[in-house]
Amino acid sequence: MGILIDSSVLIHFERSGTDLSVYVRNHEEEGAFLSVISASELLHGVHRATNQRIRARRLAFVEGVLSALPILGIDLGTARSHAQLWAELARQGNMIGAHDSWLAATCLAHGLRLATSNLREFQRVPGLDVVNWV
Repeated sequence: MGILIDSSVLIHFERSGTDLSVYVRNHEEEGAFLSVISASELLHGVHRATNQRIRARRLAFVEGVLSALPILGIDLGTARSHAQLWAELARQGNMIGAHDSWLAATCLAHGLRLATSNLREFQRVPGLDVVNWV
């Protein structure tokens, strides 16, 4: 079973100077991935930086992540998983954030665990295997 890395983990690593490669190497046999959703969230953080030095540091970190991890897009299987999850959580009155629901659906569709620091949100998703990397 592979692992999808949430942007919350990556943002923590970037801010703390933690070496992501150590974590990825520890999960080499199962494979680590990044969602296109998380890629957008990370790039959004680059564009929001108003200080040029911070923007350059963030961009270097994000580009390193994007080149190091395979990116999973949204395919039909993920869309089906997302639609089912969205309906189920809405029926329960237990919605999670829009981006987070796509990440959860990606994991469910591809049989992946989710590495996140946002346990509270993701633990509401039935059948999602969540691990804390922070």
